[in-house]
Parts: sequence; structure tokens; C-alpha cells
Amino acid sequence: MNYEYLISIENLLLAWQDFLIGKKMKKDVQEFQFNLMDNILALHQDLASGIYKHGGYQEFKINDPKPRTIHKATVRDRLLHHAVYRVLYDYFDERFIFDSYSCRNNKGTHRAISQFNSFARIVSKNHTHACWVLKCDIKKFFHSIDQRILLEILEKYIPDSNIINLLANIIGSFDSGRPCTGLPLGNLTSQLFCNIYMNEFDQFVKHTLRIKHYVRYADDFVFLSEDRQYLESLIPLINEFLQSRLKLSLHPDKLFIKTFSSGVDFLGWVNFNDHKVIRTKTKQRMLKRLKKSNSLQTISSYLGLLKHGNTEKIKNRL
Repeated sequence: MNYEYLISIENLLLAWQDFLIGKKMKKDVQEFQFNLMDNILALHQDLASGIYKHGGYQEFKINDPKPRTIHKATVRDRLLHHAVYRVLYDYFDERFIFDSYSCRNNKGTHRAISQFNSFARIVSKNHTHACWVLKCDIKKFFHSIDQRILLEILEKYIPDSNIINLLANIIGSFDSGRPCTGLPLGNLTSQLFCNIYMNEFDQFVKHTLRIKHYVRYADDFVFLSEDRQYLESLIPLINEFLQSRLKLSLHPDKLFIKTFSSGVDFLGWVNFNDHKVIRTKTKQRMLKRLKKSNSLQTISSYLGLLKHGNTEKIKNRL
């Protein structure tokens, strides 16, 4: 990994191809593409001479499913995000634990749920004994990430000071209203930075707590054990590490311990011993959207989601 390749014309052109996917009809993308080589050469020159400065963000609200604030950077800056991502992703991905599933190639929610169910079978000895699950969620995750701690972590892995300065430029471009705190929902780099940040916790779980049956997707994570008291004993240790090392806090309203057989809500599905059903709120939201748009594309998309669980009733309604 070196700065010269990261900012090279070759990497910027490859990053542009990645960035273009699904965005060719956007007005700002078309405007940038109209003078593509001039824009890429100018970006390369600014990066090479050290005068590049990340721009601001356009803010807008979405409901996905809960209200979120998205911050959209300019096309020029988003192109750079892709160039950075192309260089950093493989380097860090091989340093992550296997059971981290968010924003990684060949991972995702369905594989996280599959591993969760697999661990439940192992811990319960094929559902013949109790399997207890500690489910945790981090409070205001993106909004709470400490930019200075993130840069310290990045410096631990990246010896090239030019890359670190560039990453500091990108990270520091976002103002959440709290000094040096938060990452923008909407940046491709934010997805990677979050995994790098939470990898500190993953390593603590695996090497200090030595927990085998653990699955994390972004800021949602579960621990499985045949011993409820053991899981209870983990909570203060988890909380202390998150607060002291990462300045994060567990969400008190989204923390619980229950048996797997009683149904555990994880990543949109309620998981049981021999089946899983879609979360009630997800189902209600799906039916509400279908009243507004019942196009074949929308229905096909939902049917694709529903095939992953026991959903005959709602599939029949669709």
C-alpha cells in the first residue's frame, strides 16, 4: 500500500468505474463525466501536490426504516472515497475476524444470520439443551465514533504519513456538531472506517474475553452460551472496553439475554430452533409500501427477501 498508487491516474480511473455503478443518470455525475479526464487529472494534481481539501456535504433525510440523516459529498470527493476504498479494503479485510459481516465481500446479513443459527445449534447441542443469547447494540453508533481514536487506530496499521494525512482530511471533513466526533452516513469510506474501529472490539472479544460464539454486523452483535450467568458477567466488561477504548456505549433499551428457542430478533428476523420469521415491524412496513407501489419490481424484491425464512402467509398476501 503506497500513496503514489492510491492517487495514481490508473487507480482514479478504476475507482471511477466502481463509482459509476447505478449512478450514470445522476445529473452531478453526468456533469463530472463530461470533462472526466480533466477532472481526474486536476484531482490527481491536487493530491500529488498536497493541496487537496475535502469539500462539504449535502444533507438530506431518509426513512430506512427509521429516520436517518444522510450526508452526500461532491462527485469529486466520492470518487476519491472509492480510490481510497480500493486500496485499503483488502489490506484491512484480511485483518478482520471471520464473524464480522457488515460491508464485506461475500458476507452480509443472510450469512450473519446463518452463522448465528449455526452457533445456536452447536451451543445447544442440536437444540437439546438451552442456548442463551446476549444481544447488544451500540447507542448512536456513527454519531459517536471518535475521529481522533479512529486516526490512532489507522496509524497503527498504516506507516505512510501521506495516506494518514489524506484519511485525516476525509475524516475531519465531517462536522457532526460535536468536536472531532462522528462519521457521515453516506460515505463509502465510513463503512470501512466503522469496521476498522469495531475491529478493536472484535479483537478484544476474541483474544481477551476468548469468546468463540460471537457474531457482529455493524453495531449489532450477539454472544451465545449455555450459561446465562456467564453472559451476564460479560456485560460490564464489554461496556468498560467500549467506553474506555472507543468512547462508545451500549444501548440500554436494546440489550437483553434470552434463550434462542424463545425467539431472538437479530438483523430483521426472529430466529427460533427450527425456523425464522420476519420481524413484525418489517412486515408492516413492507405491506404499507406495497399499498403505495405494487409494481412487479417491488414485489419481486420483497419475494427475494422473504425466501430466506418461514414466510408463507405474507408471500401469499403479496
